[in-house]
Amino acid sequence: MLVKSISGIRGTIGGRVGEGLNPVDIVRFSAAYATQRRQAMPDNRTLIVGRDARISGQMVDMLVTATLSGMGYRVVNIGLATTPTTELAVIGEQAAGGIILTASHNPMQWNALKLLNERGEFLSDKEGKEVLAIAEREDFTFAEIGELGTIEHKDYLPYHVQNVLNLKLVDAEAIRKANFTVAIDCVNSVGGLAIPAVLEALGVKNIIRLNCTPDGHFPHNPEPLPQHLTEISDLLRSGKADVGFVVDPDVDRLAIICENGDMFGEEYTLVSVADYVLKHTPGNTVSNLSSTRALADVTRRYGGTYEASAVGEVNVTTLMRKNNAVIGGEGNGGVIYPASHYGRDALVGVALFLSHLAHSGMKVSELRRTYPNYCISKNRIDLTPDMDVDALLERIKQKYANERITTIDGVKIDFADGWVHLRKSNTEPIIRIYSEAATIEQADALAQQIKDAIK
Repeated sequence: MLVKSISGIRGTIGGRVGEGLNPVDIVRFSAAYATQRRQAMPDNRTLIVGRDARISGQMVDMLVTATLSGMGYRVVNIGLATTPTTELAVIGEQAAGGIILTASHNPMQWNALKLLNERGEFLSDKEGKEVLAIAEREDFTFAEIGELGTIEHKDYLPYHVQNVLNLKLVDAEAIRKANFTVAIDCVNSVGGLAIPAVLEALGVKNIIRLNCTPDGHFPHNPEPLPQHLTEISDLLRSGKADVGFVVDPDVDRLAIICENGDMFGEEYTLVSVADYVLKHTPGNTVSNLSSTRALADVTRRYGGTYEASAVGEVNVTTLMRKNNAVIGGEGNGGVIYPASHYGRDALVGVALFLSHLAHSGMKVSELRRTYPNYCISKNRIDLTPDMDVDALLERIKQKYANERITTIDGVKIDFADGWVHLRKSNTEPIIRIYSEAATIEQADALAQQIKDAIK
């Protein structure tokens, strides 16, 4: 399967040309991206390549790096690196852009080319469409012998860790004094390198490491959802650690486990970090339409304004800039802190959360209870070839016309005591149906109501 979108090219490894992520298509889209970057930044011939630890990563890396060199670019290959590390490397090298080789939370048979601009952020809708059009036409010209690019290798993890330590609100001294024992599950990808590095730099001496070998053999489904995190939950439940952190394969999402083994709630990663940031730097916040209402509640508590964007990191960061948001992100555990950079970053999330926890003097479960409690139910419907998604969404919109409707991304229905958001996924052939209410039973019921209406 091959999914082409403005945010990148994602697919299952192998298959026929045009049907999977295979060497021919990897070269085609890499060359198209290099062509688009040349048009956008004609005087800048540096591009960054970083990858997660997927089994297919080395193969994809070699093809991408060679192609960009063949297009005449100086390629800085930073090897095994998180998505936010790669984004920061673009800034550090003042590059024209970069390609991150990761399929995020997708299973191991998937990989992807995530495409960055010169600010180390995902391409805009317009830029992404330009790449797809160039690839479709195969409208690219490779460099002749005297203009071939070069390839060099650098480790950008120390740069990233220092970036985190330099943040004004990261209090390494308070974290060191708190003497936390921290358990981590890094799903055998690059988090196994990055998360221990940032914890050690913050003064955490007691680290319990689960699945930290970056070999791409995911020990469980790599999406950091409660049903996949039984191993680390059991460890916390046994009383061996003060907090647990779980990241996805490319380390842009952060889930937190309480000291009693309970889930902090993926939605509440951003809420808690925003609480800490707003306490010290009051201002505005942004998350996407599928994220919890709790962020809006916390923002108003500090006198700020909350707004919601369409789903997708580039949509969140665009609205954050427009609204001068001091913190934002996505409810899937994605923290975007502009003081560092405009990208979801689990290292920043860990550092800010531990600073917050150290200052609060609370246990993690106690901190969680200070926030408004909502429950999100995340459901999906697999698409079939005969489904007319647009007609389906229009039908739902008409059915609930008396409620507050938002249509910037699918259809979101805001009820007095909850909401439902249904939209076509950018990364999988599914319709996502997210709902939120005061209890999980109520949230499930809202989702079922929509499913029944679809049927």
